[in-house]
Amino acid sequence: MLNEILKYNQEFVERKAYEKYVTDKYPNKRLAILSCMDARLTELLPAALGLKNGDAKVIKNAGGTISDPFGSAMRSLLIAVHTLGVEHILVIGHSDCGRQGMDSEEMMRKMRNNGISEDSIAMMRYCRPDFDTWLCGFHNVESSVQNSVHLISNHPLIPSYVKVNGFVINSTTGELILVT
Repeated sequence: MLNEILKYNQEFVERKAYEKYVTDKYPNKRLAILSCMDARLTELLPAALGLKNGDAKVIKNAGGTISDPFGSAMRSLLIAVHTLGVEHILVIGHSDCGRQGMDSEEMMRKMRNNGISEDSIAMMRYCRPDFDTWLCGFHNVESSVQNSVHLISNHPLIPSYVKVNGFVINSTTGELILVT
């Protein structure tokens, strides 16, 4: 697979196919989106929102959540606001999310099945006392979106002029439902 990707990339550059994507680092719409890494959203999400390359900063993680107010997703939003001119943040969860209902015990069972040792799991529990919570999913996508919107809106480093809204997108049709 890697050879196919590299071959395609070389041809992409040689034919200058990148030219239609050229933009700068500042989002045209002063917009940042926090959403899930689900592969169904790769093209569906920007298409459903009418966005083109350069319009928004898109931050993706499992579940499209802020699970830690000092984690990498929040850091990315702070950089987007304070250095790239973002004034509006959308948190967009989606239907049929793989993180919904995820159980930490099941995740650790899968880790063990994939060869992760008990010593490694014990070390993670020692280094991250909330390890079990960190591996858990959520029960309700709307509540998860509301929680992330709340954490962002009330973060002490997010200026009051930044608008934060939450949505759930249908992962098949692209229909957006306002949550908050």
